[in-house]
Amino acid sequence: MIGDASLLTGLTLKHGGYVTYEDNNKGKIVGNRDIKVKGNLTIQNVLLVEGLKHNLLSISQLCDKGLQVTFQPEICLISSEDSRHTHLVGKRVNNVYMLDLNCINSDINCLITKCDETWLWHRRIAHIHMHHLNRIASKELVIGLPKLKFEKDKVCEACQKGKQTKSSFKQKHFFFTTKPLEMLHMDLFRPSRTMSIGGNYYGLVIVDDFARFTKTLFLVTKDVGFSAFTKLAKVIQNEKKRTIVAIKTDHGGEFQNERFEKFRIQQNFSAPRTPQ
Repeated sequence: MIGDASLLTGLTLKHGGYVTYEDNNKGKIVGNRDIKVKGNLTIQNVLLVEGLKHNLLSISQLCDKGLQVTFQPEICLISSEDSRHTHLVGKRVNNVYMLDLNCINSDINCLITKCDETWLWHRRIAHIHMHHLNRIASKELVIGLPKLKFEKDKVCEACQKGKQTKSSFKQKHFFFTTKPLEMLHMDLFRPSRTMSIGGNYYGLVIVDDFARFTKTLFLVTKDVGFSAFTKLAKVIQNEKKRTIVAIKTDHGGEFQNERFEKFRIQQNFSAPRTPQ
């Protein structure tokens, strides 16, 4: 409803009919017209009421037309039903939400709290793991969190940097070795949460210092690392017609033991807390 006839162009006169206010007073309806505001929103059947001092917008009629109205402490949003586009934004002034139809941006998306982008919700909720997001959404523990299928289909750069305890090592441009099998770097990684196809949880990684050739052996338990390495050593030594000169590992118990000491290959250890 509107009280100023100058704001309505192409007004259709309408004789008869009254509007009853909250205090039971009545206002005479003298005309009506559809108003198209800036953007693609049209407010239909706007009534010109005689003597009305404020322009009023009916929330119930907006909802009936498929729009979504969201009230917050300082603003209110009138958006599409799927919350993808915000049509009108009102500011709270003296406990009344007021709209400025002359300053409307149809692309106000930064004020919308609902979104179907899974990685955006991952960032909003403190970069939580996607597995935990699925549990939170299924149990409705967060108000406003949509029930989406959260999948880790890419790497979050912020999470990767946040969990990185040290800076990256500088690229190595020179080698201390002059031929393959002169030095093998070895490490055994901890049990993974996902079991391999062969039913293994551990992995022994072997890298040749000269050729940078890498071999990964999957193990059921970490104590079989020595036998797995000796089998591989015999194969590659016969294949390359060369002898493994030395191996370099950390001080883990799977490497620093009696079996490796008796094995006829020179064994070097990296300095503590310097994995490079």
